[in-house]
Amino acid sequence: MTPWRIRDFHEDDLDAAVRLWDDPAAGTAVPVFGVSDLISAVRAGAPAVVAVVGDDLVGTVVATVSGARALVMRISLAPGWRRRGIGSSMLTELERRLVAAGVHRAGCLLGGETEMGAAALEHCGYTVRSGMVLYEKLEPVGPADVGILGQLGGRMIRAGIWDELGGMAREKELIERRVILPLANSRLAGRLGLVPPQAVILFGPPGTGKTTFAKGVASRLGWPFVELFPSRLAGDSPAGLAAALRKRSRWWPSWTRWWCSLTRWKRSPGCASRGRSRPPRASPTRCSS
Repeated sequence: MTPWRIRDFHEDDLDAAVRLWDDPAAGTAVPVFGVSDLISAVRAGAPAVVAVVGDDLVGTVVATVSGARALVMRISLAPGWRRRGIGSSMLTELERRLVAAGVHRAGCLLGGETEMGAAALEHCGYTVRSGMVLYEKLEPVGPADVGILGQLGGRMIRAGIWDELGGMAREKELIERRVILPLANSRLAGRLGLVPPQAVILFGPPGTGKTTFAKGVASRLGWPFVELFPSRLAGDSPAGLAAALRKRSRWWPSWTRWWCSLTRWKRSPGCASRGRSRPPRASPTRCSS
């Protein structure tokens, strides 16, 4: 049997950890914390340990600490390495670090008693508190952005939309690899020489999933979603959308990445005299960065 071991989370583990966190079979089916939350936590030095087999990362446990309390954000373990005591061992090692940080009470939110990590928590002495309900609201990035986001007609997209998108697996894999991961892991992308795209264009006839894809990416990254219409960009009124965008760029200069959904139309000879057009034949949605 190949031996496994538990150690501290290292910065170089982030890429493998993200892949593990993204695997529904390796963790909680309905996670309370998204991938962006976990990335922010480990970058901020939150207590975290991993399980490795040789050079392969097969498990992670991350916690967030507030005073004397800690919340285990997620327990992830590759399916092929379950029922070997790895989850309990990761929790035990994490608890040692929590105690050293002054933590006296630790907890973990799961979707149910059959979720991944439940057995490890029970083995480590955690008590189940049934009948609790989690209320959650996703707010914009900061208080100063609430008004401008409303002025732009934007909103936050609920978590999980990207995972719920069915079909077009090839396109999703391309966007995940070329767009989402470099944006979610900018420091790692920089070390690897990858430049995150500044703009992405999805184009095709109506109904091929362009806007749905854009919403899914916003959900995956935890970004606000703003749908722009050419008619709203016309004019130069101080209260107009164009003015709001210019003001927004001054407030938040890093907001320079755009997802643009375009529908291509071509002039139909039969309709030219009447000034009308009709859409082209359906073709797969394509992505260009």
